[in-house]
Amino acid sequence: MLNKVVEVKIAAPHVLRITYSDGYSGVHDFASLVNEGGKMAEPLRDPAYFARVFLEYGALTWPNGYDMCPDWLRMEMSRNGAVKSTAAAE
Repeated sequence: MLNKVVEVKIAAPHVLRITYSDGYSGVHDFASLVNEGGKMAEPLRDPAYFARVFLEYGALTWPNGYDMCPDWLRMEMSRNGAVKSTAAAE
């Protein structure tokens, strides 16, 4: 893991604002993820359950054990142009 997520905030239903240990941050819409099939992703469809996200070892994690690799998430966010340096904004 290159970077860990150090902060996660709810921005909207199924949308999170994510901050990485290197100061980069962005907003990611998880709508496509929660609409996928699968036993682990199914509870995430409920916005209240989705909002129970927490950090465990720098990874987004939910109470059912579903977790997300921070590096994969960073690549997804970068591909969509959603990652910005907080240093660049200052």
